[in-house]
Amino acid sequence: MAVDKEFPVKIAGKGVDIDYGPRRIVEKLDLEIPERRFTALIGPNGSGKSTILRTFAALMKPSGGSILLDGRDVMELSTRDVARKVGVLLQGPVAPEGLTVADLVRLGRYPHRSIFGRWSPEDQDACDEALMLTGLADLSDRALDSLSGGQRQRAWIAMTLAQQGEAILLDEPTTYLDLEHQIELMNLITRLVAKHGKTVVAVLHDINQAARYAEHIVMLKDGRITAAGGPETVISSETIADVFKVKTIVIRDPVAGTPLCIPL
Repeated sequence: MAVDKEFPVKIAGKGVDIDYGPRRIVEKLDLEIPERRFTALIGPNGSGKSTILRTFAALMKPSGGSILLDGRDVMELSTRDVARKVGVLLQGPVAPEGLTVADLVRLGRYPHRSIFGRWSPEDQDACDEALMLTGLADLSDRALDSLSGGQRQRAWIAMTLAQQGEAILLDEPTTYLDLEHQIELMNLITRLVAKHGKTVVAVLHDINQAARYAEHIVMLKDGRITAAGGPETVISSETIADVFKVKTIVIRDPVAGTPLCIPL
């Protein structure tokens, strides 16, 4: 699926097959992720969303085809080189007990540091910026396990920002967050894209959330793309009925002007 040529392709899958043991999860996937845009991957459970995200982050090796990052096959890059370009936050991350927000964010600098390298002013500047962007500068000395769920999720995103990669991959970042913190997190993502030029890819379960915040949506079913493009292109009663097996009407959101899906 090609993207708007106004935005270059940041990450691409070309004829990608992904297997779990003897089972093929994704087959012959062709997918392009536009640079400096917010892309949402949506689809029912088992559609391959998280598997694709992990493969794009070079955490899984495709069984066939190739994943390109800025036009280069990620299998030809070192783990450190990929981590300098792509930050990834998977579901349910766990940190050691007693770790502070600042400690966690500092871990994001690992791609840029040698084993015995000293902590540099550049490292500190990157961490300070990450804390500032996520609104956590005043909480940097707080223990991670003392924060609210929304604050903890922002701390993990700050860690990925400290990597200073151009792309951020998030697997269900709003899961387990209440409505207030979901909105807070989605607003943070849109700011990172609009004001700081990040490329963000997020697996989302909420169709209306994806339609409201993401500029590019990829709808998946059984490891294949059924629709890809802007929210108005992808979100329709027909595509939702085909993929999710649910009857809906789709109206225009009176606030955001984006498609709004209402189950019948």
